[in-house]
Amino acid sequence: MRFSGQVALVTGAGSGIGKAVALRLAGEGCAVGVLTHTAEDAERVSRQIADAGGRALPLVADVSREDQVKAAVADLVRAYGRLDHVFANAGINGVWAPIDELGPDEWDRTINTNLRGTYLTLHYAVPHLKRAGAGAIVITASVNGTRIFSNAGATAYSCTKAAQVAMTQMLALELAKFRIRVNAICPGKIGTNIEDSTTHRDAAVAGEPVEYPEGKIPLTDGEPGTSDEVADLVLFLLSDQARHISGTPVWIDGAESLLVG
Repeated sequence: MRFSGQVALVTGAGSGIGKAVALRLAGEGCAVGVLTHTAEDAERVSRQIADAGGRALPLVADVSREDQVKAAVADLVRAYGRLDHVFANAGINGVWAPIDELGPDEWDRTINTNLRGTYLTLHYAVPHLKRAGAGAIVITASVNGTRIFSNAGATAYSCTKAAQVAMTQMLALELAKFRIRVNAICPGKIGTNIEDSTTHRDAAVAGEPVEYPEGKIPLTDGEPGTSDEVADLVLFLLSDQARHISGTPVWIDGAESLLVG
């Protein structure tokens, strides 16, 4: 098993891509810190891992809260004695609205969850990766803010995703001397419930008309990708198979962003 004896932290692990990665890592022998913002989801996914013979620790934290992230990372390391991998995946779409209608509190919530949350996760996790002597980090960015700029009103969200790619590249250099690799994934439309965290307002005011009558995802005739397909990519980037890859954003979108951007 590729991750036998290793420990990973997965944020946003209660559903979608995060859950898929947590299950797959556990199936490959990794002990997994299953971090979500609700105890119910953390316990549910952890039970699923345990029922399949894996090891998991349910962790509850709002990733924008310093005290909660610090405590969650400490609990994971206390339970398993080390930390080797981080999948910084937690995030929200937030409010998509024209810039003059997007409230400061709405802006702050998206920035705090997506960008501050990634910072806090790595801030408290990286010392343990350094102590382990090596490690791998994958950050979930997006096609938005990196290749696609035509989604009306997505300014706050897109800014966080562009910043996550910049963070990836900065930290790939900073942490290389510690043999810690840092990469980003940029998913396009994936069959998850992230739309549940999205509020759209006045999209027609913010956007320009863009029509793709044959579908926006060329590779699949418009069908979205799956969480398991993204999990395949994340596990590759965390594994030794990607040992010479760092500082790299990887788009996983069926060529959507090349058409829609």
